[in-house]
Amino acid sequence: MKILVTGGLGFIGSHTVVELQNKGFEPVIIDNLSNSSIDVLDGIVAITGKKPIFEQMDLRDKAAVLDFFARHPDITGVIHFAASKAVGESVENPLLYYENNINTLVYLLQELSKKPSAHFIFSSSCTVYGQAEKMPITEDASVQPAMSPYGNTKQIGEEIISDTCKVTQINSILLRYFNPIGAHPTAHIGELPIGVPQNLVPFITQTGMGLRQELSVFGDDYPTPDGTCIRDYIHVVDLAKAHVVALQRLIEGRNSEKVETFNVGTGKGSSVLEVINAFENVSGKKLPYKIVGRREGDITSAYANTDKANNVLGWKAESSLEESLASAWKWEQKIRG
Repeated sequence: MKILVTGGLGFIGSHTVVELQNKGFEPVIIDNLSNSSIDVLDGIVAITGKKPIFEQMDLRDKAAVLDFFARHPDITGVIHFAASKAVGESVENPLLYYENNINTLVYLLQELSKKPSAHFIFSSSCTVYGQAEKMPITEDASVQPAMSPYGNTKQIGEEIISDTCKVTQINSILLRYFNPIGAHPTAHIGELPIGVPQNLVPFITQTGMGLRQELSVFGDDYPTPDGTCIRDYIHVVDLAKAHVVALQRLIEGRNSEKVETFNVGTGKGSSVLEVINAFENVSGKKLPYKIVGRREGDITSAYANTDKANNVLGWKAESSLEESLASAWKWEQKIRG
């Protein structure tokens, strides 16, 4: 079965392509390479021995999307990753985020809505909960006003999908995931931030390699045990597998509603300082860091209640924080080697 993976050469997308191939699917990748590299294709081939179909394309080009679906009429499922995703950048350049994250979603759904049936897996985010009132966060938690334009695009995206599924033959699963980290155990693919990393773990591994002078910890005055922000860090391979399980659920018609929502995380929160300590333990490196002011758009704490994903979706995170960090470190050493 042919499955379109948008943003399929990105961090989560590439790992999902591997898991799709492992399960016998035929992924077709669209990526504009704005935040990824064509070399990732070689990494996928090195792991699976199979080269997926790849088209370099910008999904903001509506005519190109129309043409793509005309040339691939047998695509019945889409896993949609293609989106800009840096909280800080979205605050500085909101229109880029609204154009890229909303328009592309609309164009994809317009094409899928022409089909007699279609499956749509959406890369959503725990940012839709804003600063949730209660931990751990369940899927029933109220969606709070977004803390950033990025978070807002995920909220709007979920609403667009919901409205569309009501009046079309599209069935969808929204995966609200927490903080993906790590790399494939082979170290053939991993996280490849362009420029200064926006996420904690690649900044940690780059600091460990000496590429960054020191790590900035944004705030130590949050109401948490050690004063630093708490997040739920999930291994990217576990996350990739969740997308395949969700897709199979839709294909087999096991979904109980037209649109279902699942949290994808480990269920365990770790503070920034705990992550630094865990990295030091697995790498044997001492990390230089300094405490700086809080960063706009950051929330205090977010970690998942994963009961629904475990019991209804039939998926569970398997890797520990240490295993995830060890794989990220192995990947960083390989690409700098």
